[in-house]
Amino acid sequence: MAEAFPKVKKIEYDPKSRNPLTFKHYNAEEVVEGKTLAEHLRFSVAFWHAFRNDGHDQFGVGTRQMPWDDGSDSLANAKTRARAAFEFFEKLGVGFYCFHDRDVAPEADTLAETNKNLDEIVKVLQAEQQRTGVKLLWGTACLFAHPRYMHGAATSCNADVFAYAAAQVAKALEVTQALGGGGYVFWGGREGYKSLLNTDMGRELDHLAKFLHMAVDYKKQIGFDGQFYIEPKPKEPTKHQYDSDAAACYAFLQRYDLTDHLKLNLEANHATLAGHSFHHELEFAAAVGMLGSVDANRGDLMLGWDTDQFPTDLYDTTFAMLTILKAGGFTTGGLNFDAHVARESFEPVDLFHAHIGGMDAFARGLKAAAAIRADGVLDDFLKQRYSSWDSGIGADIEAGKLGFKQLSEYMLKKGEPAPNESGRVEMLENILNEYI
Repeated sequence: MAEAFPKVKKIEYDPKSRNPLTFKHYNAEEVVEGKTLAEHLRFSVAFWHAFRNDGHDQFGVGTRQMPWDDGSDSLANAKTRARAAFEFFEKLGVGFYCFHDRDVAPEADTLAETNKNLDEIVKVLQAEQQRTGVKLLWGTACLFAHPRYMHGAATSCNADVFAYAAAQVAKALEVTQALGGGGYVFWGGREGYKSLLNTDMGRELDHLAKFLHMAVDYKKQIGFDGQFYIEPKPKEPTKHQYDSDAAACYAFLQRYDLTDHLKLNLEANHATLAGHSFHHELEFAAAVGMLGSVDANRGDLMLGWDTDQFPTDLYDTTFAMLTILKAGGFTTGGLNFDAHVARESFEPVDLFHAHIGGMDAFARGLKAAAAIRADGVLDDFLKQRYSSWDSGIGADIEAGKLGFKQLSEYMLKKGEPAPNESGRVEMLENILNEYI
């Protein structure tokens, strides 16, 4: 096929260039904290936003120019689209991509025919992966778009829908394994409720847990060694989703004995929809050992829905990389750009501008975070702030040596606690600004 992006050459790193089609901060081979930027950041392109989102919204039709795509749901067009995507991945210089099963292959009249379509596309994806060296970060199944999933998939009131979803995920897992995917994400697009008047919440939660346990069992049966993730999101399209934020997901996984099998795939825009910062969600996941992968985007804080904009906020990227580095970095996960270009950014080249900006923003965040860690300014402050726990009564409490009786006797003898020290919030914010 002809080039999908004939006017764009491979994106190079040139910090002095004024050409917008160059990286100013992302140098894939630059070493920070013992690893290259490419190894730290593990950038991935989301197939659904980059090659299936045509710019439509609830108020208007699509606007994007995608000359490689004839607009049909044919298998031939799906193959052309996949090849165009890999041209983009290669020219952009990312190492990974992600997809839903229905992003890459058209759904047919029967499940058997749909699976055959997927098998045909897998051949193309395998060939393109081998040609370019680009890998599958993770796969997933679209269990929310088709009308059959109007009441949910694993939480549907219809047992046949549950069974269909299981069959779809089984195939998606097989495909992910065939493509060497590093993981698999469960995002419950409609696993929630619109009204509690028609919802048996306890039963639906039990069913969701059964579904995940079945997936764990099937993963073992087929010998897939990738990481499972669950992705939090509080609302939209449902009024309330059971995977509403990182803490809710962790509680669910604990309740149903699944913490050994799944980690969290956290999305920045989902965090803000839940009323949290992106940094908060990352910190919680890291604190409980559940940080797995990241969908890198941002939302518009003036709007109450999932705007999926590209990440350009340097505070967000610095905070994110501080937590990710502290947690030991990514293993099977990475930074997947779950983001789409603006509706008015309709030309093919705009897809490059958007990803370049996100990659540069995270490169700057990584370098700032590494400098902060090297200087130890935050670590030193935290060590001093919590120093009362490192010896004496604090150390004994953490070691489990004391209870209320002993602590009551201690305070009756001591009197008032030692005076508090300032939290120095403004000073720390000023220090952060020095690095950004």
